[in-house]
Amino acid sequence: MRSMSYGEIDFNRMVQLISNYVNQESNRDYQISVGTDSQNFDLTKTVIVVAVNRIGNGGIFFYDIKRVKKITNIRQKIFYETNLSLELATKLEERLKRENLNYNITIHVDAGNNGPSSMVIPEITAWINSCGFACKTKPDSYAASCIANRYSK
Repeated sequence: MRSMSYGEIDFNRMVQLISNYVNQESNRDYQISVGTDSQNFDLTKTVIVVAVNRIGNGGIFFYDIKRVKKITNIRQKIFYETNLSLELATKLEERLKRENLNYNITIHVDAGNNGPSSMVIPEITAWINSCGFACKTKPDSYAASCIANRYSK
């Protein structure tokens, strides 16, 4: 993982930084989101983001970059992105619970009602919900459509 503030870090360090962040002001409300976006170049560059939003007062985020064989099918690409988000969110949720940090993680999907990605929203939303996570799509999916999008270009 990477952080603008902390540089290159591993998963355990990310969890420690999240714990420190939410414990600084433990009386505040937090929302943790995981989102993914990708862009096609010679390969498909995929960016996975973990965003910790201190409601009403900013937040921190972490991201990782993966490059895979070019995915040209929009449906396949969104399912790939969602799978990465679900894997990371599941791992993160388990670790946070061990740290006595019980936050409901939301999955942010870079798909909206306008455009070719709209056709997969019902399936993606049902899949995410069946895995026990809430789902946000555009324009509310800032972890995917803003943060991950910025680093995927």
